[in-house]
Amino acid sequence: MTSYRETITLSHKGAMDMLQAAVAHAEEIGVPQCIFVVDASGETIASIRMDGAKYLSMHTARSKARTAASINNATGAMPAEFGVAAGIASQGGVTHLPGGLPIRFGGKLAGAIGVGSGTGDQDFEVARAALKAVGADAV
Repeated sequence: MTSYRETITLSHKGAMDMLQAAVAHAEEIGVPQCIFVVDASGETIASIRMDGAKYLSMHTARSKARTAASINNATGAMPAEFGVAAGIASQGGVTHLPGGLPIRFGGKLAGAIGVGSGTGDQDFEVARAALKAVGADAV
């Protein structure tokens, strides 16, 4: 085992391209969204609250992105009881709600996206449009 590991980073251009694609898809399906793109550590690179999106969804979208980055997987699969406990323990930083996806290139984690304000399926649909726009691995 080596003393280091190689990582990749999502550029600000990539984050902006993701936001643009997510907004376009949200407009196409008629569901205004809150969208967060974070790096692999969960720090925000870019975000937007579309006109008409629910204000409180800004908090859940950020938590979805941070959770997806932390677990390197989609959100929404953990048992509700665990999700509630994790949310309390992390002061809202972790959520079990669907709508968060990891951003991977060639299997390497570069960050995550969290979408909120629609149904879980709509949130995932918008997030997947953003992944596709930058050539990230499908989730």
